[in-house]
Amino acid sequence: MLRYLNSSSTGNFFLLAGPCVIEGEEMALDIAEYICNITAKLNIPYVFKGSYRKANRSRIDSFTGIGDEKALKILRKVRETFNIPVVTDIHTEEEAAIAAEYVDILQIPAFLCRQTELLIAAARTGKMVNIKKGQFLSPEAMEHAVRKVMDAGNNQVAITERGTTFGYQDLIVDYRGIPAMQKFGVPVILDATHSLQQPNQPAGVTGGRPDLIETIARAGIATGVDGLFIETHREPSMAKSDGANMLPLEQLPELLKRLTAIRTVVNTF
Repeated sequence: MLRYLNSSSTGNFFLLAGPCVIEGEEMALDIAEYICNITAKLNIPYVFKGSYRKANRSRIDSFTGIGDEKALKILRKVRETFNIPVVTDIHTEEEAAIAAEYVDILQIPAFLCRQTELLIAAARTGKMVNIKKGQFLSPEAMEHAVRKVMDAGNNQVAITERGTTFGYQDLIVDYRGIPAMQKFGVPVILDATHSLQQPNQPAGVTGGRPDLIETIARAGIATGVDGLFIETHREPSMAKSDGANMLPLEQLPELLKRLTAIRTVVNTF
């Protein structure tokens, strides 16, 4: 998997992108096809992202998914239809082996990045493990999470920066963390959408600043991040999870063109 992510002959970044959660087969295939067409033209290695279930929600009545098996089968269909890797979140040790039957990369949510048994279970599937950095951790502390996976016999690891808690209801990205975490010898990904979340809102629905997605992404590419993570949807206002900080799908082509141009310049340094 690491070879695939680094396969761009132009030295471009790789991309993990898709909806926050799988809402249905038609929407998943539509988004995947749209992004595949863009990334093929720009020579960006692409991984389709979609959570088969959302376990971390603000309210008990929030949408969590369409059913685990149904959503996982849709992820597998995306993988087989477009011949691309797929990534999804897992939340327990039991889920690791189940999800590994359908996807290529297992993602550890930020709130769970210190859960030793979860990291070990993910590692033992042999799949690549993408660990989201906890909003409460320093970049340097993520070395321990990486080491848990590697010590369990799996060297296919990546870290995703997704912002650090700033007060009660905001996040901030410290770009010093990108080179700090790259020193661990693993790819570092910047989540340009969750980094703009505004959590803990009184209404129980997470807010966001999608107008700043390009700002965050540009800075990450300029800093030398290895990959980008972007959640996107045809109609973010109608999305069943995290719509407040998702990028409208039609804005993605021009954004990726601009980011690729920035990466070309950065590669000359």
